[in-house]
Amino acid sequence: MAQQPRRRPADPGGTHVPGPGRSSVGLPSITESARYALTEMGPRRGLLTLLSVNQADGFDCPSCAWGEPAPEHRRTAEFCENGVKAVAWEATRKRVDAAFFAAHTVTALRERDGHWLESQGRLAQPMHLAPGATHYTPITWDDALALTAARLRELPDPNRAVFYTSGRTSNEAAFLYQLLARRLGTNNLPDCSNMCHESSGAALKETLGDGKGLIAYDDISEHADLIIVVGQNPGTCHPRMLTALEAAKRRGARVIAANPLPEAGFGRFRNPQTARGLLGTGTRLADRWLPVRVNGDLALFAGLNRALTDLEDARPGTVLDHDFIDRYCEGFEAAVAAWRALDWSRIEALSGLSRARIEACAAEVLGADRVIVCWAMGLTQHRNAVATIREIVDFLLLRGNIGRPGAGPAPIRGHSNVQGDRTMGIWERMPDAFLDRLGDEFGFDPPRAHGLDTVGAIRAMRDGEVDVFVGLGGNFASATPDTQVTEAALADCALTVHIATKLNRSHLCPGTEALLLPCLGRTERDRQTSGEQFVTVEDTMAMVHASRGRLLPGSPYLRSEVAIVAGLGLALFGDGLGWRAMRDDYAVIRRHIEHVVPGFHAFEQRVRQPGGFMLPRAPRDSRTFPTATGKARFTVNPPTAADVPPGHLLLTTVRSHDQFNTTVYGLDDRYRGISGSRRVVFLNPDDLAQLHLRDGDLVDLISVNPDGERRAPGFRAVRYPTPRGCAAAYYPETNVLVALDATAIASNTPASKSIVIRVEPAAHRETGQ
Repeated sequence: MAQQPRRRPADPGGTHVPGPGRSSVGLPSITESARYALTEMGPRRGLLTLLSVNQADGFDCPSCAWGEPAPEHRRTAEFCENGVKAVAWEATRKRVDAAFFAAHTVTALRERDGHWLESQGRLAQPMHLAPGATHYTPITWDDALALTAARLRELPDPNRAVFYTSGRTSNEAAFLYQLLARRLGTNNLPDCSNMCHESSGAALKETLGDGKGLIAYDDISEHADLIIVVGQNPGTCHPRMLTALEAAKRRGARVIAANPLPEAGFGRFRNPQTARGLLGTGTRLADRWLPVRVNGDLALFAGLNRALTDLEDARPGTVLDHDFIDRYCEGFEAAVAAWRALDWSRIEALSGLSRARIEACAAEVLGADRVIVCWAMGLTQHRNAVATIREIVDFLLLRGNIGRPGAGPAPIRGHSNVQGDRTMGIWERMPDAFLDRLGDEFGFDPPRAHGLDTVGAIRAMRDGEVDVFVGLGGNFASATPDTQVTEAALADCALTVHIATKLNRSHLCPGTEALLLPCLGRTERDRQTSGEQFVTVEDTMAMVHASRGRLLPGSPYLRSEVAIVAGLGLALFGDGLGWRAMRDDYAVIRRHIEHVVPGFHAFEQRVRQPGGFMLPRAPRDSRTFPTATGKARFTVNPPTAADVPPGHLLLTTVRSHDQFNTTVYGLDDRYRGISGSRRVVFLNPDDLAQLHLRDGDLVDLISVNPDGERRAPGFRAVRYPTPRGCAAAYYPETNVLVALDATAIASNTPASKSIVIRVEPAAHRETGQ
């Protein structure tokens, strides 16, 4: 079993955290899941709801975007601990209604942390914060939509509005949302992809011609010989992935994990649905763990590519897939020349790994016909993130690991429909071909000038260039970088509108005027005038499937996201585009999607099939690469690293096991031995000694940026096996340290995993959670 957490006493001296757990899931996960579900939903309601999660006739889990096995292989309990918490968080019996807001001023609520705010329950009715008011007060739906439409109509320029989207929304709502923004005349459609896998999309589009991953569920579970998991912690962030890895292990596949922190999810997986998992020792998932330095992944893969090149030089024709390279690729000679020129001492210094360790991994690659590389935000949120992912593509191209079963790149998306949002047109830079089809379908000329991404939207709000901010789900203020700048930027808007299920921090950074519009969740039935509706989502494997809620709506005032967006379109433009018909019957939306979005022919018929359907991806399906030249591209990516001055550390932000994105379910991290607090910083023992700190000391974290320093006060120093010179702490508490202008080259994704910090004794004794 994983080592049990210990509560940290108030006295920082002499405390001890038992280090990373050695196993994941098992009985502790069952116990914690049951406790949370019973507390929030009750026994009968909770059981009936959970039995519908991720089933072919049920609803898609509102948590991560991991895919499901084929319907015939799904289990009765097709969910994980995080999924249970996400469902219970949404299906809670608690309500935030008019009486709650009457009892709490906005100022008082701002003093509460995000965990407390979201724990109060579901938003129950539309609320309005009038200019100069201290409290949110009730407003009717008609008045709320009319007010929003009036403010948008009054704008001197439609580009003074921003329409943000969370990855939780459905395909149907996302399609309507981008239609509304473009009909207004703007491409200001920032979304959470800008902050997570934008770097993946940029690198994959440039090198392979398609910005999505190229694997299916059974590529991992049934076909891959070697799976490299890098910059990802599946045990906490994508727990159902552990089942697929276990299936791969049982048929003989090897798993290499590369991550700065040792994680319980790479130890023994105690599958709660098997006797071996509950009563035995479980399955060890990682055959090798590489303790790579923070932001050392580019050097790691450059080293692997150098090692494979050296082996090919020693044994010509036996290592690289020259037939694949010659037929499908370009840029190979330049890439090989760059690898041969690499200095091994620099690779070792930047990666934190010895040459022998990297060459041993290369030997594993030689023994594998089919290789998958999986990654998440541990790779995408660095200054050199796009170069790192391009280097991974190089690694896969060298041995033809593109376009065949059990091989390829696998960016593991975070939120459940973040990939579907982008497919539906939620992007500030959609190509002209998409805009042409959209205009032809609805009879207007969409704007062509590129809009604002997330970082650009914050800058524009900060600089007084945005009057109206509309958020479709999410927690913008907590998810984004430079917290104080972002909160002030939201408050500088004339109107902020949030379509949401729960109260969160963003709602307490209102513009001069603000609206909270409560929507249905995934778990709830959606009935419109034409009858019961379903929506669709796309998972990280490009599978599109239906989602049907089972619970009655938590309040008679709740409306679906589709109904809210269509209602706003109707109030703003009238019914010229058919907003009323799309609101009343979502099949009408899906017919429009068929005509606009590639790959959605016969949408209605195919999505009603159990399990849905897979979208085409040319590099996977036919080894066709829709780049400018029609070839897959090798690229040259010199290893680089952040400049860390003496006496400073490189901080990466991570999730606890008790959270999903910005949603915090509790204050424990069972897998890392933390209990009752989130304001902790994990430090190497040698770094603690060099900084003259003890385990448990109270410290402040100060980030060093070209535009000045930022401080996050009151963190407990925790002795932990991080690489020397590297530290880790939870977000969103550390987002305040991320400078708005610290972004990845070519993707503009916040570099939240590469924060140069000083660690100092705390200036004040008091702490937060």
